[in-house]
Amino acid sequence: MNTLVTGSAGFIGSHIVDRVYMNDHEVYAAFRPEKNISNILHIKDKITMLPTDMQSEDHVKKMIEKSQPDIIYHMAAQSYVTISWKEPVRTMLTNVMGTMYLFEAVRKMGIDSKIIVACSSAEYGLTYENEIPIKESKEFRPTSPYAVSKIGQDMLSYQYAKTYGMKIFRARFFNITGPRKVNDACSDFIRRVVDIEKGKSQKLLVGNLESVRDITDVQDCINGMNTILDKGKPDVYNICSGNRYKIKDIVDIILSLSVVRVKPEQDPEKLRITDDPIFIGDNSKIKVLGWSQKIPIEKTLADMMEYWRKQ
Repeated sequence: MNTLVTGSAGFIGSHIVDRVYMNDHEVYAAFRPEKNISNILHIKDKITMLPTDMQSEDHVKKMIEKSQPDIIYHMAAQSYVTISWKEPVRTMLTNVMGTMYLFEAVRKMGIDSKIIVACSSAEYGLTYENEIPIKESKEFRPTSPYAVSKIGQDMLSYQYAKTYGMKIFRARFFNITGPRKVNDACSDFIRRVVDIEKGKSQKLLVGNLESVRDITDVQDCINGMNTILDKGKPDVYNICSGNRYKIKDIVDIILSLSVVRVKPEQDPEKLRITDDPIFIGDNSKIKVLGWSQKIPIEKTLADMMEYWRKQ
């Protein structure tokens, strides 16, 4: 079975590559030509590497021609909210047009691929208390160019599935974390604590510790995508734990795993005025397919701590 992973050198994409290779698939790993590929260096000689610019229709066409995929995990994206404010055009081109190029290539070549698309809880945007936990049917109220781009990608997926009968599944990720993750609360806290352990830093500066988030281990996330592909229909599914994790409790667990004693200090510059106090997903739709969270947050954080200690 041929499996194509776009965004294969990224956080989730690289873990998918590891998983599908272990399952004896023929793996095609597509990544941005200038991308740091350290996440898949350990396996690059066992898979087919496909440098691909998702903003180039010709690149994407050649990627599909080469891989002839039975399954596509479409993880490629400009995935940072902050960058989307600075580079909204690149964000739209990569996330929306890149997805359209992918669908068009598959459609025009007549390849009967199953495609799962990485969508985002950012699409839901502004959320009121009576909308928690967030269902797939919640109205979109995007608050960033990134969120708008993911809505575009999401709706393209819906339209191509409905219009052309393509097997396109949409997975709306909430906070997914684990080893290799960068630029989220868990990984940032852990990296700072590890820096203190190594003598590179002395203070653990934190922002709002009262926020409540929904956090899922990357391996549970992949299990969720595979459950959707195996048992779902072309539709949209939240992938989330549904659990309410207060950031303060996350920090306490991380500190309990450390070999040094550290007292967090609040940094006013890390406080975000627009930070939603609670952002929790409803996973009842994917649970009907048989998926459930298996990995406790304590193990996820311990795995991340071990990963960063080795860097």
